[in-house]
Amino acid sequence: MRTIYSLNPSWAFSKEAGQVPASLPMDWEQVNLPHTWNAQDGMDGGNDYHRGTCYYAKSLKRADLPQADKYFLEFRGANSSADVYVDGKHLAHHDGGYSTWRVDVTEELKAESLLVVAVDNAPNDRVYPQMADFTFYGGLYRDVNIICVPESYFDLEYYGGPGIRVTPVVQGKNASVGIDVWVKNKKDSQSFVYTIKDREGNEVFREETGDTASVAEIENVHLWNGRKDPYLYTAKVELTENGEVIDAVSARFGCRFFEIDPENGFILNGEEYPLRGVSRHQDRWGIGNALLPQHHEEDIELICEVGATTIRLAHYQHDQYFYDLCDEKGLVIWAEIPYISKHMPTGRENTISQMTELVTQNYNHPSIVVWGLSNEIGIGGSDEDLLENHRILNDLCHEMDKTRLTTVAAVSMCKMDDPYLQIPDVVSYNHYFGWYGGDTSMNGPWFDKFHETHPNLPIGCSEYGCEALNWHTSEPRQGDYTEEYQA
Repeated sequence: MRTIYSLNPSWAFSKEAGQVPASLPMDWEQVNLPHTWNAQDGMDGGNDYHRGTCYYAKSLKRADLPQADKYFLEFRGANSSADVYVDGKHLAHHDGGYSTWRVDVTEELKAESLLVVAVDNAPNDRVYPQMADFTFYGGLYRDVNIICVPESYFDLEYYGGPGIRVTPVVQGKNASVGIDVWVKNKKDSQSFVYTIKDREGNEVFREETGDTASVAEIENVHLWNGRKDPYLYTAKVELTENGEVIDAVSARFGCRFFEIDPENGFILNGEEYPLRGVSRHQDRWGIGNALLPQHHEEDIELICEVGATTIRLAHYQHDQYFYDLCDEKGLVIWAEIPYISKHMPTGRENTISQMTELVTQNYNHPSIVVWGLSNEIGIGGSDEDLLENHRILNDLCHEMDKTRLTTVAAVSMCKMDDPYLQIPDVVSYNHYFGWYGGDTSMNGPWFDKFHETHPNLPIGCSEYGCEALNWHTSEPRQGDYTEEYQA
């Protein structure tokens, strides 16, 4: 069976090192993960935070690891590019700071090996984001693990995915649930055991087969129904040999159906379900983006407390734990990649890889209903290269996921007839009426005008409100950044 072994404790860290060390440096700073080197300078408002290559080093003793046939390093977030070295040998490079990725280190681990990760958040013209109004925190800011598996195992190498895909389709009072798995080095003597359990732990489906796909029928299915009733099932697939479980993967899922109608808005399980909520970033004061589980939990509780039914997870892939919390709380989610603000013709490959990772890793979450292609990317108008990039991403999402829709977030000055708005299934706008200009009464007429112009295109508001610092005044005025004006 697989074992996940945490590598979070006790790393040596350096901002100053200029190369991969040959041995574990004794004079480097000692840190535990999650860690960012911009927890302070990335939050002081100076926009002069440290950007460049920093190094993390750790000694690995093979005897400390669970016994296994294969070992995979798993990085759940390294911003924004990273290179992995074992005993000085370069094993992998990854671009994109917000997704999970893995490296096979089986052949390189000795009795004791030096693991070095070079993480780089320096500006470049290849990896998104490069222009945005948030800090591009550098670091190994999420968990790092070693996944230990037998010779035959569920796939760990395809775009950081879970190795299992669950596709429920509601049919009247029942649901048909397709389950697909991907396996490496399967032997003829091995088979799969598929099970589905309800929230109470009762088994509602079981099948043993040699196939990497199965279809389960759930009668009188209990729907995942937003905040009112976020009911979750669990699908599990075991790889077995002679009655012994070799490896296993599982995924929680929800059975629901939805549509986004240009006249009636979001419809969940056949009923209108108004989406009102917030956009959420993954950082906080004094911690940067190196959040712990309790920080994610506090965020979700605060969002639920204000009565939200939806969250836009801006502007990148968030921690898997937060998507899990959204599933549990019944929040409807917009998930997106950081294709933001400035289109880079040299960044197309990175948008494709980040979108592939986003969809692969998050396919099973019932909370997610739309994949976001970009944010405010048309601020300077759209050229043919930008349009082609959007068409590629839009087609990729529909090819990988037949069950969800696509969207973009356009900025206020984007003209209603901009051709890139015709590419996704749904459009939203970032409007700050009452803050950057105008007043809040302008929202209604603007959206009515858009709906009149594009009667068949659903339209939403993806950002709104105003910004505040810890400034105060007895006479609040537009643009003064006071909490009183924000209120």
